[in-house]
Amino acid sequence: MTDYIFGANIIENLTTGMYQDSKVIYREYIQNACDQIDKAVKDGILKHGEGEIKIWLDRGQRTIVIEDNATGISASSFQQTLGNIADSDKKVSEDKGFRGIGRLSGLAYCKELVFISSTKGEDTVSSMVCDAKKMRGLIDENTRGKKHTANEVLDAINRFDRKKTNDIDSHFFRVELKGINPENTDLFDLQQVKDYLSFVAPAPYQNTFFYRTEVYKHARELGVEIDEYNITLEGESIFKRYTTILKDTSGNKYDDIFDVHFHDFYIDGELSAWMWVGVSMFQKAIPKINQMRGLRLRKENIQIGGEDALQKLFKEDRGNSYFIGEVFAVNKDLIPNSQRDYFNENPARAEFERELRKYFNEELYKIYYNGSAINTACKKIDTYTKKEAEFKEKDTSGVFVDDEHRDRELEVVLESRKEAENAQEKIDKMKDKADGLMQKVIHRIEVVRPQPVFTVEVPPIMPPKNDEEPKEPRAHRRSDRLSQYNKAERKLISKIFSIITTATDSETAEVIIKRIEDGLR
Repeated sequence: MTDYIFGANIIENLTTGMYQDSKVIYREYIQNACDQIDKAVKDGILKHGEGEIKIWLDRGQRTIVIEDNATGISASSFQQTLGNIADSDKKVSEDKGFRGIGRLSGLAYCKELVFISSTKGEDTVSSMVCDAKKMRGLIDENTRGKKHTANEVLDAINRFDRKKTNDIDSHFFRVELKGINPENTDLFDLQQVKDYLSFVAPAPYQNTFFYRTEVYKHARELGVEIDEYNITLEGESIFKRYTTILKDTSGNKYDDIFDVHFHDFYIDGELSAWMWVGVSMFQKAIPKINQMRGLRLRKENIQIGGEDALQKLFKEDRGNSYFIGEVFAVNKDLIPNSQRDYFNENPARAEFERELRKYFNEELYKIYYNGSAINTACKKIDTYTKKEAEFKEKDTSGVFVDDEHRDRELEVVLESRKEAENAQEKIDKMKDKADGLMQKVIHRIEVVRPQPVFTVEVPPIMPPKNDEEPKEPRAHRRSDRLSQYNKAERKLISKIFSIITTATDSETAEVIIKRIEDGLR
């Protein structure tokens, strides 16, 4: 019978070739720790909420430590558990990780990868040291013709040890990545790591996200649990950083989340997924400065892919960026792939995509499309209101040069009024057809922006009768401001002002005339 050989390159595929972002090591080790915390709670080693995952960064020693207080691994099974590859006892439908390869991820980013563990009731601390630098050297030799098998590489780089301890009640598992590669400085960037974990890790919502209680309540009503764990980075707790404030590119608030809306996805009568979406006035695509933007895909409360994992299910690429929210996959057959950037291809995934695509493109599309249209209409109403106020102010303070100048300005206001009335009519029609989520959006807009009143309380433009000769434009009081000039001079100045208002736009004309006035005084 043929003996099959697994070459050293298989080790490279599972380490340096597996992930594009070095920060995935945090996700992989947190994921393993969460599974063991669940087991520790089930076995009575921990009470619910007592599990902890601690991460420490030592920039001076270029070392990262990730430790949990879960079950640990017994001395008798330590070498077999950690030495074997892709031979995990975890179950697909129960555990967050199950392939038995995630622990290898650290080998790509350090000189030495160390696992240390002890389990409750034992007087032994077991350790495994993996020479990651040597591994990369052997793989390099393999690519240059000096062949090594995967077993030969593992035998050469792995070293096991045991030590006695008096603390038999201790139970923990610790990962140490020593000598982080110089090119992987992002692993020590505290803010980058915090930002990454705030959305990827199964952490609780921060308490300033006021709608978290509604999210928890909806989950309870569905009979599902949002897995959350106590995770700290350099002693600081990690939270999902959802907030109710939406900022523009300058960092100023332009909109807010004033409610949350839920939708559940059922396939053949069984819950496949559920989601919440933050309700805003949907004024525009949410700028990237808002790190929470996009509908995030999660399984066991660990993020799948990035903020754009679900973007392909929208009919427009921009669609996903109008929303914040989370889609929690529940169906046990929705299985994350080895890189956890999406699900394995199978019938469950096809059904899942079909249901989400339908909801995104029939319901959410209408929300952001109509929301954008309503906000555009509101801007036209605001423009009219502003122009009307400016016209009245100019008319009262004698800014207009002559009747023609005033009539041109009035015509602009009346045209703006027509656009505003059409815009309001459009809003009213949308309001009549709106239901559910769209009703919430329109109601919010009405609360924030009171119903406009369309009036221009000024005499209308009166064109000359057919049998009348066009009259010389009547001068207004503007030239009277130059009282030191005689009547003929003021009349000449008034004519100059009139030519300026005719030859250029209102704003430019105002600047030029003001400069002339200042110069003549």
